[in-house]
Amino acid sequence: MKVFSCRSSRHLAQKIADHLGISLGQSSVTEFSDGEFQPCFDESVRGNMVFIVQSTNPPADNLFELLLMIDAAKRASAYKVIAVIPYFGFARQDRKDRPRVSIGSKLAADLLGTAGVDRVITMDLHADQIQGFFNVPVDHLFGSAIFAPYIENLHLDNLTVSAPDMGGSKRANAYSRHLHSEMVLCYKLRKKPNVVEEMSIIGEVEGKNVVIIDDMVDTARTLVLAAQKMEEKKARSIRAFATHPVLSGNAVERINDSPISELVVTDSVPLPRQSDKIKVLSIAEIFARTIQAVNLNQSISTSFVF
Repeated sequence: MKVFSCRSSRHLAQKIADHLGISLGQSSVTEFSDGEFQPCFDESVRGNMVFIVQSTNPPADNLFELLLMIDAAKRASAYKVIAVIPYFGFARQDRKDRPRVSIGSKLAADLLGTAGVDRVITMDLHADQIQGFFNVPVDHLFGSAIFAPYIENLHLDNLTVSAPDMGGSKRANAYSRHLHSEMVLCYKLRKKPNVVEEMSIIGEVEGKNVVIIDDMVDTARTLVLAAQKMEEKKARSIRAFATHPVLSGNAVERINDSPISELVVTDSVPLPRQSDKIKVLSIAEIFARTIQAVNLNQSISTSFVF
């Protein structure tokens, strides 16, 4: 078994290797003056189970670099090539929600399959059905493995779990049942991407310690609007948990200026900016355990909390 990393996920890949007690594989990237790049393995991978760690968040170079690494490993006679994708980008394009648009996540899955990937390990896909876009096994891990224990250790009374939109209701319901708490939902009306026109809260939050659960936070507009609506309805405290801290544009400033007392995220992608309100929990140990289990053909069910 050997673990390698593409450039944008080296921060996480090194932690994974440390948990496995091995050295991170040696690789390099040659860059040309026009922006073209060529990854290269700097050690033999012949006959090895090769794990390549890379989140595929934009820019598209991150996805393409992973594709090139997979292709290079196959051409170097690796036994198996497993893509470890903590954050699977383009996952919001999982269906045709209006005429004449692409299904980007299906295209990304097809590209990975064409490159020669034998297995995919990922976490908190934006839509569960994306697993079916692949023709290879997909190990879908959940951020609840670290978020649920963290919430339990807060020892909050009158705990209420919430989802920032109806699409996250299934995830919020799973947390609610596990934590034996109440649940409220947010209904939002969105007229174009990244812009929420209006939002209403379904359920009672007055005097409650609210925990908002989501798979990712991008512009943070939806999350902050939900927190503001809950503050108006006299919630006692508001915390948010999101696996993937994309945090584009002025997202960090919005979080800092919002009623959210704490935003807890993972290191699936590098945090673009530090903030006193943002706490990062590492998923390296979860991925290390899963990689070890896949390498030894063992069950990975112990990596799931619920």
